[in-house]
Amino acid sequence: MSGSSAERRRAILERVRSEGYAGAAELAVEFVVDSSTIRRDLAQLAHAGLVRRTRGGVLPADPAEAVDLPYDVRRNSRAVEKRALGEAAAELVQDGQSVIIDNGSTTYQVASALRSRQHLTVITNDLMVALCLSEHPTHKVHMTGGVMLDTVYTLVGPTAVASLQGLHVDWAFLGAEGVDPEAGVTNVNVVELDVKQAMIKAAGRLAVVADSSKLGRRSLAPVCPLSDVSVLFTDDQLPPAERDAYGPALRCVSTGQNR
Repeated sequence: MSGSSAERRRAILERVRSEGYAGAAELAVEFVVDSSTIRRDLAQLAHAGLVRRTRGGVLPADPAEAVDLPYDVRRNSRAVEKRALGEAAAELVQDGQSVIIDNGSTTYQVASALRSRQHLTVITNDLMVALCLSEHPTHKVHMTGGVMLDTVYTLVGPTAVASLQGLHVDWAFLGAEGVDPEAGVTNVNVVELDVKQAMIKAAGRLAVVADSSKLGRRSLAPVCPLSDVSVLFTDDQLPPAERDAYGPALRCVSTGQNR
């Protein structure tokens, strides 16, 4: 039952999360692959910040919240809010402009809404974003290089960073695992940090899209302070008493849902 490498690594990750440990030798037997294949799988998961290597196997990521959920899980979470945020954020962009779109299920909704624009130049490290825009008749879509994180279809690493250096675009659209008035924008996965910061540096203005469940949270890796953010989009489920702390950049988007 070896399956594809992505399927195998997803199954390994589920085992680690449910049982708290997975041994390399046992995994090789279960998936009917050699030990070198399992070592590569575990190294990839560790590189992505999803597991922590230990003698003979792997443990869940430490700290426990430092886990980047697989794309299919994130895509179906708070879908109404993410669609509303994507549509609102896309209104910032005019025909003919250039944008960078970060990886993530919320930024994917930005990309989807941008299909109504014309003659955009789009740079992204997210394979799903690139596919979303790939058949648009007038957009030019550029992928960064890099190593792919299987579970989230994201390109990271020095090649991805290098491909962003020297660029200048009108807008960068970033997602976030946490946005806090003091900690700023934070991310769950350290390996993505350099790419996100290169995106910010390449952009004239920065928009962050994060549903209200992410606000008031701090994740593992600091991306940027709120002072770097031109517009912070969240949904209107953020309690009014908490909104002032995020400053003038905050925009609460109506989702048409009652509290």
